[in-house]
Amino acid sequence: MTAVVPSRTSLESTFPAAMLSEVGTKESWRKEVHRPATSTHKWWAKRLGTVFRGILTSATTPDGADAAEAYGSSLDLAGAVVLDPFSGSGVTGVEALKLGARAVCFDINPVATLVQRQAVQSWDLGALETAYQAVESACRSEVDRLHRTEDGRTVLYYFWVATVDCPDCSEVVRLFDSPVFSKNAYPKRVPKAQIVCPECLAVQESRYDFDTETCANGHLITQRGAVRGQLTTCRQGHRFKTSAALGGARPGYEMYAKMVANSDGSKSYEAITDWDRKLYDECVEALAGLPESAVLPRGGLTSGNNTNQALKWNFREWRDFFNARQLVSLSLIATAIRDVAGPAPEREALCALFSGTLEFNNLFTSFKGEGTGAVRHMFSHHILKPERTPLEAHPWGTPQSSGAFSTLYKSRLRRAHEYKTKPVDLIDRGAGIERVTGLSKPLGVTIADSWESFASAAGRAAYVATRNAAEMDIPDGSVDLIVTDPPYMDNVHYAELADFFHAWLQCMRPYAGYSDAATTRRAGEVQHADPVEFGKAIEAVWTECARVLKPGGLLAFTFHQARMSGWVRVVESLRRSGWVVMAVQPVKGEMTTSIVKAGAREPSNLDSVVVCRRGADGATNPNLSMAEALATATKELAGLRDRGIDVGAGDVRSVVRGSLLAYLASTGVDLDESVTTRVDSLATESIATLLGRPD
Repeated sequence: MTAVVPSRTSLESTFPAAMLSEVGTKESWRKEVHRPATSTHKWWAKRLGTVFRGILTSATTPDGADAAEAYGSSLDLAGAVVLDPFSGSGVTGVEALKLGARAVCFDINPVATLVQRQAVQSWDLGALETAYQAVESACRSEVDRLHRTEDGRTVLYYFWVATVDCPDCSEVVRLFDSPVFSKNAYPKRVPKAQIVCPECLAVQESRYDFDTETCANGHLITQRGAVRGQLTTCRQGHRFKTSAALGGARPGYEMYAKMVANSDGSKSYEAITDWDRKLYDECVEALAGLPESAVLPRGGLTSGNNTNQALKWNFREWRDFFNARQLVSLSLIATAIRDVAGPAPEREALCALFSGTLEFNNLFTSFKGEGTGAVRHMFSHHILKPERTPLEAHPWGTPQSSGAFSTLYKSRLRRAHEYKTKPVDLIDRGAGIERVTGLSKPLGVTIADSWESFASAAGRAAYVATRNAAEMDIPDGSVDLIVTDPPYMDNVHYAELADFFHAWLQCMRPYAGYSDAATTRRAGEVQHADPVEFGKAIEAVWTECARVLKPGGLLAFTFHQARMSGWVRVVESLRRSGWVVMAVQPVKGEMTTSIVKAGAREPSNLDSVVVCRRGADGATNPNLSMAEALATATKELAGLRDRGIDVGAGDVRSVVRGSLLAYLASTGVDLDESVTTRVDSLATESIATLLGRPD
């Protein structure tokens, strides 16, 4: 029997969702500042550390006690074992360790495991600096040489445009949708912009909203480029679908401008010269001459929800995502890191840092503009979306750079080290949200690679492993609390995207045991567009979770799903594996303004915290009727709305669906089409009632 989880908890009854949503909103705008330990590398749908701290503290606070006070206290869960079977970036593990617990972090993807390891292990700052300097000494001078002007100034960014041949007249068409290639993030405030002549590639200054301009060579420039959506028009007036014109090949690419760092600290935009083209040609030759031992990306793309768009543009190999200068420069950095003497946490951290740098240095990035971070990373759309006007950045970088190895070293690794040494928590003291130190224990613990070594480790420890959580090596009844964020049925397919990083990491071997398989895709992944397959996979994990949990323990996970079928499969999988849903608590989720959410028909701002206990422990759903379940759900949503938390139609629909389906499942009702139709009807009515408008 667990001594950590009360027989009834605040998580099931008086969860401080409004307070956590307010604090979580602040975190969501700058996760990398407020939770840097889990921000050393890209991972998708990363949840909020403040919310997960709140879940953990509420799950160990008795019903009737003040869970908000527990959240802001130095609560000590010493000896408690907290499991996350879908660990992702390691948010649960970090928050559990900060509270003094012992953490078990499983993920089926090795890139996620690498991210988790950076989040929880300690680094010797002196050793980290020494390793960084060794890498810099080995490669920086050559990388700098490949990014310079004829007079020796540093090129911060090269601007490229993709090209295709017109199927009708064979004219080479530059795929500009607009000649404005640089403008301020707030153009109405700062209207100055840079434009390029699509015909001769002359570069000049103008306004973002110019009407017409004439370039230095006499060509008329208008706001309209050759591309509109999926269609392109050549100068002869032939109109065609861009992807169809590729003819089985990748698009061509042409440099047209560069941003240069001047000696006085200013930056200037300049056209590409013959010297620039010759320097790039040197990179093509250098790439062909790299030794076999050099680190370069391996493997190819396979069809998938998040890779098909790149495949349609004929990107077949992972090395296709980089131009020759990027491949040479990145190879120099990666090879130097690989060859840092001795396997150690510090070398591993540099491997992860390099991998994170990749998302800002490839042909799928673009320029965000002046007045903001310059590089728009490749995963801003959560898919591998080909870029018609890619930005090539200096991968080592300067203090003026964005997304470079040297700048990320400071903003990611150094910041994470400081945080792990002295964790900071966001706390609502009543007069505003404060950053508070001293509540949480430092991170930096022993990492075990098996249950046996974890169980024998003294004090706090973390068992971090790449494994299918449907097949755990944990003995029966060994875990006090399970807190997780499972993959959603039809959102981001993590392995398809993680392979981009893995293509390099498999050659670098960041730590002993890192996967050398060609792909991170695995049988047993809990992610599938087919609801039936998704349900089978997640049920297998819930079944294992029920096995390893101590009697009286608790499972809590965050979830939101736009499709009814996703909720149905999750609720049915819980029922079949012996779980009873005790509560569905709405709380702040990801940042509201994410591109993916903004494009949804009913954007969601909230997650549902689904709280479960085992039927074998005598658990029963607390609602006595469907009406009571609906009233409970709408009361929680109204409480958030009344506190000023953004509650949208998608949030209401998701929470009501989850709450009603969970109640109906507890009564043994078959969740068939007639039931789901009725549930959705009630959800629509709730949207009108809570938000004062029809669906």
